[in-house]
Amino acid sequence: MPNPIRPIACTRKILSNNRLLRSWDALVLAAGRGPDDPLSKAFAVTHKCLLPLAGKPMLQHVIRGLNASARFNAIAISIEDPSILHAALGPLADAAKPVASDSSASLSVAKAFATVPLRQPTLVTTADHPLLRQDIIGEFLDRSAASGADLTVGLATAEVILSAYPDARRTFLHFGRERVSGCNLYAFNTSTAIKVIDHWHRVENSRKRPWRLVRSFGLAPLLRYAIGALSLKAAFSAASRTLGLTVEPILLPFAESAIDIDNPADLELAERILSSNNRYQPAIM
Repeated sequence: MPNPIRPIACTRKILSNNRLLRSWDALVLAAGRGPDDPLSKAFAVTHKCLLPLAGKPMLQHVIRGLNASARFNAIAISIEDPSILHAALGPLADAAKPVASDSSASLSVAKAFATVPLRQPTLVTTADHPLLRQDIIGEFLDRSAASGADLTVGLATAEVILSAYPDARRTFLHFGRERVSGCNLYAFNTSTAIKVIDHWHRVENSRKRPWRLVRSFGLAPLLRYAIGALSLKAAFSAASRTLGLTVEPILLPFAESAIDIDNPADLELAERILSSNNRYQPAIM
């Protein structure tokens, strides 16, 4: 006779795994960049997140990617006016938690943690990251959780990006022989990670000036960076010491993880990827 207990045990295991899977919250930064943002002006939209991409506002692609991963208890979106979410997301807006943005990305993150509230671990990403996929998200979250770090930062190497998309225009940071680009993926794995926000606020206008970022972690790292002797590992060790928490990089093997939309060339590249890469086809139907 069949064992009636086994199906119940299997069901409990599935439910337990599902609860474990949905152990993250997410925050998407979607605030506008003001009336002079060139992309918004070019497409006559008030917010970059409303840019049309493969027939949908860009923010829809981000939210669909997060939803497809099935990893999140709650998804919050930081934006000035919650009504914009309905224009950007349609029915998807009902499942998102709007939170008022602040005057900068760092302050918007601080406000979201204080007002939503968000629970750790929390993924922070941006509304101009339409190529997020389930496998990218899963890889970053799993490796972040396994790292034991308070804060993890998603990066991709120049080799990974340019081997897939030689015409991609990215800003690369040089650490010894390594060249890396940011992926707009940040995992606040513990409550201690929130300590980074004060430092982030002081340096966020220097994100296109790598030497200023390195200098904020001390003169010795800056000197090593200047002569090409600062490795990626050493840079994150210096950041950890300065911040009083553990920060680690997560090098992702996906070129698309580092492609956000900063200019018309990025938008054209994203359109091409969405239409030609079969891993995106279900998301754009």
